[in-house]
Amino acid sequence: MTAPEAADGVLATGLGAVRGVLFDIDDTLVDLEFAMTTALRDVSEHLLPGLDQAGWEKFGRIFTHETTHFYDRYLAGELSFNEQRLLRGGAALRHFGVELEPGEPAQHWVSSYASLQHSYIRAFDDVTPLLDALDAAGIPYGAVSNNVHDYQRVKLDAAGLARISVLVGTDTVGVPKPDPAIYLEGVRRLGTGAGETLYIGDNRLLDAEGSTAAGLLGVWLNRGGEPAPGFRGREVGSLLELLA
Repeated sequence: MTAPEAADGVLATGLGAVRGVLFDIDDTLVDLEFAMTTALRDVSEHLLPGLDQAGWEKFGRIFTHETTHFYDRYLAGELSFNEQRLLRGGAALRHFGVELEPGEPAQHWVSSYASLQHSYIRAFDDVTPLLDALDAAGIPYGAVSNNVHDYQRVKLDAAGLARISVLVGTDTVGVPKPDPAIYLEGVRRLGTGAGETLYIGDNRLLDAEGSTAAGLLGVWLNRGGEPAPGFRGREVGSLLELLA
């Protein structure tokens, strides 16, 4: 494969000679938190009648941010994907004094949630302008995710991002981020070099620091302006900040 031209004039100065771009998916390209919290409310309102908006926000935070250790156990092969979902949902409901009944009720809850979450998947508004600019410049791009390939392929397509053809999942190389092998497989598939490949994602440790440790040009997408006094790497608040 012929090496692509550097993205001079397309990407912001200070990024170096970028010849390829890799993205995280969840909460970087796709607003997964919106899809998760909206679907959670839909499938749980009958269990939590009268819960106010502050309560639903807390419910969503528990599921999306305070129970990620269950997702880590899924990545380690200790739990199935639906098992970690049930454990996270059960923890969120238990916070409000509700137990998710095992058996059929629990299976119905998790299957309904999965279906509804898929229907709420959408790309962030800053994704298309950046991909358009990369396409116009002939700069290849792809995604590297801490979930399995086929599940993330469906998610990208549902979000209108079928144009992202290069996709590396945890099952592609058998390891999750921050193992260097998963980032480097994305680099290999782009046909670029690690030091000329930008990697951007919303997780400071797994995306910015993990990819940088693997030799890529890591960037932290900090959409919410989360303070991180010790972070000395590259940081943007929007994908549009990557554009010149």
